[in-house]
Amino acid sequence: MNKQQKEYKILSPKLDVVFQKLFGEEGSENITKSFLEAILNEKIENIDLSKNPILRREYKRDKLGILDVIAQINKGENVNIEMQVAKNGDELERILYYWSRMYIRGIQKGNSYIELNKTISIIITDFEIDGIEKLGFHSKWQLKDDTGMKILTKKLEIHIIELSKMKKEKIIETNNIRNLIDWLEFIENPESERVLNRMKENKALKEAKEKLVKMSRSERMQRIAEWKEKAIRDEKAIYNYGVRQGMEQGANDKTIQIAKRLIADNVDIKTIMSATGLTKEEIEKLK
Repeated sequence: MNKQQKEYKILSPKLDVVFQKLFGEEGSENITKSFLEAILNEKIENIDLSKNPILRREYKRDKLGILDVIAQINKGENVNIEMQVAKNGDELERILYYWSRMYIRGIQKGNSYIELNKTISIIITDFEIDGIEKLGFHSKWQLKDDTGMKILTKKLEIHIIELSKMKKEKIIETNNIRNLIDWLEFIENPESERVLNRMKENKALKEAKEKLVKMSRSERMQRIAEWKEKAIRDEKAIYNYGVRQGMEQGANDKTIQIAKRLIADNVDIKTIMSATGLTKEEIEKLK
């Protein structure tokens, strides 16, 4: 191994700039087709990646955009895939927004609504999403009646994949799920022993690894990835700060409510101070 080979590090497919280049560029059809077949558990006859916007940003002054992968499969079905590492707390709302945006994009002015194609949104996260904690690492969503028996329309389909849950779950690997685990393991750790072993049988996985290695040798991609990693660290810090502030504000609000009830019950100030931790001046302001 020469000096140049030693210097580069394998880029993480979890970075959206890397993820989009791996799965969204024309020329990646075999890779993305195999990946989607593993997620959707269905055979894909054809795939078109030509509608993908190439939005990789190089400079800090550029806005931090959401980079996703857009694919059209089979008979015009639209698929949107998003890789998200930093938690914002609005993941469920965002995935519905992106689904709706892609769904209405498929109709031209004056055409019938019946011409709208099936639209599938896929979000892959490196964290657990609030509200669906008890579900497995891969959940599929459709519009159904409240009995769960009747599907209103097959034109809406959403897949949520939480990588952090996959690490904790005891997964029984049937043939249907094995390929999906291979791909998710590649996204999680492209240099793992499992990925290296499965590359011998999965040609698309081998192609993805080879493309990732080639990307990783690019100084330009290393620079973009380094900037993106810093942006993600900043985004996580802002979110965590917001959560802490919210918790502190909630605790403070509860303390004030308790103090007001004690004041209403004519409890003496010293007791209120002891019960709430508020100062005499702060209590006086609540009267």
